[in-house]
Amino acid sequence: MPKGLNMRPSLPVGLALIAWSLLAGTLASCSRKGPSGPPAGSAAKPVPVLAAGVTTQPIPVQISTFGTVQPFSSVAVKTQITGILKKVHFQKGQALKKGRELFNIDPLPFQAVLDQAKANHERDEVLLAKYQLDMKRQTELLKSGASTQDELDQAQTTVDAQAAVIRADKAIIDKARIDLDNCTITCPIDGIAGDLLVTEGNLVKLNDVTLVTINQIRPIEVFFNVAQSDMNAVRQRMAKDTLKVQVSLPSEPGLPEEGDLFFVDNTVDSGSGTIRLGARFPNDDERLWPGQYVLVNLRLATLDNAIVVPSKAVSTGRDGKFVFVIKPDNTAWIRAVTAGVQAGDVTVVEKGLRPGETVVTDGQVRLTDGARVEVRRDGVPVAATVPATRGAVVEAGP
Repeated sequence: MPKGLNMRPSLPVGLALIAWSLLAGTLASCSRKGPSGPPAGSAAKPVPVLAAGVTTQPIPVQISTFGTVQPFSSVAVKTQITGILKKVHFQKGQALKKGRELFNIDPLPFQAVLDQAKANHERDEVLLAKYQLDMKRQTELLKSGASTQDELDQAQTTVDAQAAVIRADKAIIDKARIDLDNCTITCPIDGIAGDLLVTEGNLVKLNDVTLVTINQIRPIEVFFNVAQSDMNAVRQRMAKDTLKVQVSLPSEPGLPEEGDLFFVDNTVDSGSGTIRLGARFPNDDERLWPGQYVLVNLRLATLDNAIVVPSKAVSTGRDGKFVFVIKPDNTAWIRAVTAGVQAGDVTVVEKGLRPGETVVTDGQVRLTDGARVEVRRDGVPVAATVPATRGAVVEAGP
C-alpha cells in the first residue's frame, strides 16, 4: 500500500452488497411517494350520530322526593265498658260506613243497673214529697206558736238534702243509660277495618285492648320532607295559590295521583335539615294505601315556552355544560350552555341555544369540534337540518 494513504478496513463483500441493495430500495420508494401525508383528495369519514331538534314547551318547576302514605284519620276502637263481647257484625278488611253497628256487648247487667237507678229515683221522689209536706206543716205550726224556728229550719234542711239525693239519682240514671248505650259500638268514620283482635265470647274491659283499627283512606294523605332551602319558595307559593302535588307508586311511575299541599310543619328537623310537608288526595280509586312508599313531585310553578333539549344531549366538561350543535353543512361544533331544571327526559336550556337548532343526542364521545357528522335513522342517513317541530326528534341508530 502506498505510503501516506489512509484506508478503512473493507467490509466483507456479502455485507456490502446487502447494504447497497437496501439503500437503493429506500431511494426508489421515496422517489415514488413524493411528500409524506395522506393521498390528495382524501377526507375524514363522517361520524354517525343521533340528533334532536331544539324545541320549546311548558316545563313544570318541581321538587322531587319520596314520601309515605298515611290515612286521613285512624281510629282504634275500644270499649267504654267492661262486659262480654256478644256479637261482631263485620269482617276483617271490610269497608265500613260511619254509624254502622260493629260490636254488641251483653246488655243485661247494664239494663239491671239502669232499672235499679230508676227505682231508687222513684223512692227518693216519694221521700222528697213527704219532707216537703213536713216543712209545710212546720211553717203553719210556727205561725200558731206551736213550733219553733229551729224545727222549721230542720225541716228545710231535710228537704234540701233530699232534693240533692234526687239530683244524684238522675246522674246515676244518666250514667246507666250511657253504659247501656255503649253495649252497642258503632263505626265512628267511613273507612276500612283492620284485623279483628278480639272475638265473640271474650271479656272486654274498659279502655283495655283495641278491638279493631279503622283507617279512613278517602281522602288520604302523603307526608314527605324537603330541604330547608326550599321552604321559603314553598311558603311563598302557598300564599298565592294551592300547590299541586303528584305522587306515583315506584312500580307505576307513569300513573300519578294529583292532590293539594295542605300542611307545612312548624319546625325544621335540625338533624337532617329538612321540613315535613303533607298533601291530601281524593283517592277515589283507592290506589294509595296507608304505609306505602311513593315518589313525590311538588310543583312550584310552570315555565312557559321553555327552550328544551333531550337530557342526553347535554354533557359536562371541565368548564361546565355543553352540547354539540349540528350546522347546515353537517359539521358539529361545541357550544357552552346554561342548563336549568330537568323534567322527565328533557332539560331546560336557559342560555346558549335557539329553537330550531339541532343537537347531537348520541355519539358525542367520538366527536371533536368541527367534526363532520352523519345523522342516521334506522341505519339510513337523514338530513340533520330538518325543520324541528314541537316535540319532534330527529334520531335513529347508526
